Amino acid sequence: MSLERPIDPDPYSLLPEIPSFTVSSTDVTDGQPMSKAQAYDGMGAGGSNISPQLSWHGFPESTKSFVVTCFDPDAPIPGGFWHWVLVDVPASVTELATSAGDRSGNGIPAGSFHVRNDMGERAFGGAAPPEGDRPHRYYFAVTAVDSENLGVDESATPAVVNFMLAFHAVGRGMIVPTYAH
Repeated sequence: MSLERPIDPDPYSLLPEIPSFTVSSTDVTDGQPMSKAQAYDGMGAGGSNISPQLSWHGFPESTKSFVVTCFDPDAPIPGGFWHWVLVDVPASVTELATSAGDRSGNGIPAGSFHVRNDMGERAFGGAAPPEGDRPHRYYFAVTAVDSENLGVDESATPAVVNFMLAFHAVGRGMIVPTYAH
């Protein structure tokens, strides 16, 4: 079975256009390979499963909260793979520390919560592309939301969170590192 497939466009380019803002990180760089620290600690990936530090600025004044996600559109499945979905981050928060998305949940801001990623965990799930596959892109997106809460709870799926964002997103910033092993 060959994993050779065409590179899909930026999945966010398929959504209605909204204002953009700046997302940066001390741990990952846009367009550059991530370290094993951000790779999953299971599924043969051999990483440390540490979510990267993220910070953001320049978002719309109407922002009342944020949703932070990590999506791999290059996973060898039709719908891509959600590695991280953090909901209802207060508008006063403009940075997540390294490892904020760990399984304990202690690093996330008060009032925010994880929904299950596609690994089935309420946490950050690191990169785990199939061995020998081309480098995958990991879209760390911070979406500015027009309400203090998105109207979902911890039982929501990543698809439902993103559906709700279609009606409440007022801006988005991204950083897109890569990973292969």
